[in-house]
Amino acid sequence: MIQETMQCLFDNADKLTCLTPYAYEPGWVYFFLVAMMLLSAVGLPLPEEVTLVSVGILAYMGANPDKYPPPFPGAPHVHPTTAALVAFLAVFCSDFLIYGIGRYFGSRVFEWSPVKRIISSEGRKRIEKWTHKYGSLACGIFRFTPGIRFPGHLACGMVKFSPWKFALVDGIAALISVPTQILILAHYGEDILGGLRKFKFVVLGLISIAILVYLYTKWRDSKKAAV
Repeated sequence: MIQETMQCLFDNADKLTCLTPYAYEPGWVYFFLVAMMLLSAVGLPLPEEVTLVSVGILAYMGANPDKYPPPFPGAPHVHPTTAALVAFLAVFCSDFLIYGIGRYFGSRVFEWSPVKRIISSEGRKRIEKWTHKYGSLACGIFRFTPGIRFPGHLACGMVKFSPWKFALVDGIAALISVPTQILILAHYGEDILGGLRKFKFVVLGLISIAILVYLYTKWRDSKKAAV
């Protein structure tokens, strides 16, 4: 679904008809949303922003049946408010799960093979520095910073931040950043998508640069860890 969404984003066609069937499969879309948020939370390279954009587009289509006709009258569709709520709960619960793992297992987590492959020693030092420097506010900083959410939330648990403080700070940060992406796209989808198509080469260039920077950072951290 994500791949098809990206193709449709930069299509010259006026309508995203290729995604219409998904807009009327709310159960599967919500399941996909929860699964992707959980996989992203555990450190896999699956940017949650891409998933949120995809679901936001489907919510926009479902809210505009005159432009994107349903398969039959009264067909259920991806609802903007429901999608936003599901996304928020999925993100918040996933974050709290990672925090709980860090709190329960402590520094042993960083010795697990899957975790060591995801988090370099350089990245771990950076996370620990931020955690001690910003205290409980680091919970919110990690939520707004792609790439370090997983190790950041682990670290918040390891240093024994209060569960209530973590829930409050991370919850507020998630409430600001997660449902808003879906709701904005659901209500202003046509204008936003039109702008993306108009400047598609600029957008694609920025995405390419971001990917290259990410890959270079991972390579640099792995080289430092090997020294």
